[in-house]
Amino acid sequence: MDTENKVLVIGGGPAGMMAAGTAAARGLSVTLVEKNKRPGRKLMITGKGRCNLTNYTDIEGLVNGVIVNGQFLYSAFHQFSSEDLISFLREHGLETKVERGGRVFPTSDKAVDVVDTMQKFLRLNGVKIVQGEVRSIILEYSPNNSRKEHEQSNSEHSTPYVGGATLQDGTKIAADKIILATGGASYPLTGSTGDGYRIARECGHTIIPLQPSLVPVEVHENWVEELEGLSLRNISLIVIKHIKNNTGEVVFNELGELVFTEFGISGPLALSASVFMKDAENNSYSVSIDLKPGLSFEKLDHRVQRDFEKYSRKIFANSLGDMLPKKLIPVIVKLSEIPRDKPVNQISKQERENLVSLLKDFRFKIKKLRTLEEAIVTSGGVSTKEITPSTMESRLVNDLFFAGETIDVDGYTGGFNLQIAFSTGYVAGMHC
Repeated sequence: MDTENKVLVIGGGPAGMMAAGTAAARGLSVTLVEKNKRPGRKLMITGKGRCNLTNYTDIEGLVNGVIVNGQFLYSAFHQFSSEDLISFLREHGLETKVERGGRVFPTSDKAVDVVDTMQKFLRLNGVKIVQGEVRSIILEYSPNNSRKEHEQSNSEHSTPYVGGATLQDGTKIAADKIILATGGASYPLTGSTGDGYRIARECGHTIIPLQPSLVPVEVHENWVEELEGLSLRNISLIVIKHIKNNTGEVVFNELGELVFTEFGISGPLALSASVFMKDAENNSYSVSIDLKPGLSFEKLDHRVQRDFEKYSRKIFANSLGDMLPKKLIPVIVKLSEIPRDKPVNQISKQERENLVSLLKDFRFKIKKLRTLEEAIVTSGGVSTKEITPSTMESRLVNDLFFAGETIDVDGYTGGFNLQIAFSTGYVAGMHC
């Protein structure tokens, strides 16, 4: 079969859709193979259904927003930046808006509009979509040699090249270029089951061990169950890694939003902090929350004194309503070691200062990170050393390209991971 100019994209997430549409816009014949009936399923749940598309920052800002192998993405971000993505979406009928921290969302606040826009992009450029699952990539060698004869030769053509792919049902799809964009191993119900890692390994690539990244965190303290569902905004979260001799190293310190769960903490701050708790089960980490980061110890102490004067005839448990969320008060009362029924006008200076210290250093110990299935992003994947950064082409297999989470790159929350997907997808689509 004549396979000239035929491109096969494996995976219909943001990277795969961008790669397929971009390649097709260049006049190539493109087939996109996707497990789900509709490409873009994982996009539907990003940003709590609002889809945090990218982060509105410059190239340096994008690179700094990447946790692992940011330097590898310099070329990709130069070729397709956050501004380029915003312009691309506008050209295809989707307006965006910038929110706190540079986070970019569709103006409609609907992730489905992003999916619809990308699908329209595919249709506009004539991408053929096949629902199916790829079992393996077909590798070819020298045109007139068998694989065995070729392996024994020292010809300059010793690097294999792609010839197509075989689906799980046995169907073979011929192609002279393949873009592997199967996503990671997080949120498997959306189709991200890590198939791409197996396929890449079978092609000779090194897979950096997979770990959850941007994932909720479990804590040791049982009282956390009482706080389930409580959201705290404008608080400061510090992660301390405890080393020998009881010394501690601050590995994370940011201001933002946190959500308590039945097992621990989640929300933007916790997810970002989880990146810095590698191998949490075998290391000792603790988290310190400053509930009032805008106030110094002295100013917060004055604030507490004013509240105590205001509620001087009440008991301690009923004096904190102006300062703390209702759900948090019983836990703070318990941890303060001030009797809940103690009259406010009988609380000592030392007790009050201990309370202030607790509000500035609300601390608990980390038990472990949640599983890869619950992670927003998969850390690990195809080694960047085996991929040409300016084209996303494999250094080991000619005409094999990579895009998105399949590669060993991952970023912070705030739109960086989707920008990685769109940028690497664009580069692969342009250079395949």
